[in-house]
Amino acid sequence: MFVPDDPPATCPACGDEYESVSRHADGFLVNLIDNERYRRVCFHPAIVEGAPALDCYHHTHETSTGDAPRADAMSQDAADAAGGPTDAVEPSDRS
Repeated sequence: MFVPDDPPATCPACGDEYESVSRHADGFLVNLIDNERYRRVCFHPAIVEGAPALDCYHHTHETSTGDAPRADAMSQDAADAAGGPTDAVEPSDRS
């Protein structure tokens, strides 16, 4: 697991405080079912040596407000970093 050298003070995806951040350029799995330590993990786009990666912001139950914004309400800075508007699929849109 790679940890960014200069992580932000708050999560860029939701604005909440977080416990830790990791950067992943390869595939990975996130399973938070009945997780006693983390309430959620937010994902934010990053670049590693010119290739796409994801920064994962790990929110504990104590650091998370539970008020994470929806993908369609993403800040303009986050949308720009992601290369423009996201194509998020809401559960009701899945076929």
